[in-house]
Amino acid sequence: MKKYLIIGNGVAGTTAAEKIRKNDPDGLITIVTKEEVPFYSRIKLPDFVAGLADKTDLIIKNEKWYSDYKIDLRLGVTITDINSIRKQAADQDGNVFDYDSLLIATGSNPFIPPVNGSSKDNVFSLRSFEDAAGIVKAAASADNVVAIGGGLLGLEAAHALIKRGIKLVVVEFFDRLLPRQTDPHGALLLKEMLEKQGFGFRLEAKTKQITGKKAAEGVQLESGEELKADMVLFSAGVRPDLGLPEKTGLETDRGVIVNSRMETSLENIYAAGDIAQFEQTNFCIWPEAQEQGRVAGANMAGVSEEFQTIVPSNRLKVAGIDLASAGDINPDNLLESEIEESDGIYRKIVKKNNKIVGCIMLGSTAGFSDIVKQIAGNTN
Repeated sequence: MKKYLIIGNGVAGTTAAEKIRKNDPDGLITIVTKEEVPFYSRIKLPDFVAGLADKTDLIIKNEKWYSDYKIDLRLGVTITDINSIRKQAADQDGNVFDYDSLLIATGSNPFIPPVNGSSKDNVFSLRSFEDAAGIVKAAASADNVVAIGGGLLGLEAAHALIKRGIKLVVVEFFDRLLPRQTDPHGALLLKEMLEKQGFGFRLEAKTKQITGKKAAEGVQLESGEELKADMVLFSAGVRPDLGLPEKTGLETDRGVIVNSRMETSLENIYAAGDIAQFEQTNFCIWPEAQEQGRVAGANMAGVSEEFQTIVPSNRLKVAGIDLASAGDINPDNLLESEIEESDGIYRKIVKKNNKIVGCIMLGSTAGFSDIVKQIAGNTN
């Protein structure tokens, strides 16, 4: 009976487990995660911060699902060592997990820029349920919040805090919001929409330090301006969590290097999701992690499948505003673009050689799925 060990309980790890079970009804599947919550929606964490959802509303796979799929889920477990020769992994308490096939799907960590004062109390990032719970507790006595970085989850968390009646300012290093999803004009329109909802912004601004004694009291910018802040929220992107893979001896770059079967440089060890790097690329988005998990699970169970690079696409809600983008968004206007704009709706279709290669939709995402299919067809 084959033993499968999956480290990480996000979309990649959970999808892999589901695929394994469909191809191997009798194998022993164990998922270990450092979190204390079964597979849940990170996208809904801002709803929890806003008080619009409770813990159970976030859960995607409940205990019954794991039971039905005969999956042994271990919460609150951190794998600290992998012995690829013995095919064993050990956790923080010295417990040993044997495996025949191992998947590393530990995702990514929030990137905290090297800002003086970032270790003070009431300084947060939002990546996990534990983070969200801490933000909710601190928000109860906060009047002013500064969000450093204009990342998606940070903007959503900022919106949640504004709903709580807290004054909030976003400090963004770039000259526009969400540069991976918007072009300059779309970003300007989004900024104006968010300002109407109570957001304040400092664009092209660099944080010098977080002031205060033990806890945050303000954020000082390089320009000399100081913003009041009894809570600070970092939203400056994510980085793959490479500590364990590097310790194990896996080949890494910006992520764990994998082939089209999601195999790493060590036999019987696979990687998928935010932590995996395929053909020098990792978009760190849900559809990619889900597909990589599916392919990894199939190959772990002995069914040969290969991952194909997907079209980078995002369908988002930023403070209740629909935003979708895919492919080449042509931010520098080097390609042909068809643009429609009216009544809070911005639609940009990017073409190359008369074929659609990218799009931005702001205010309405009608027809987005069809456009993504056309883009995918033109990249083959």
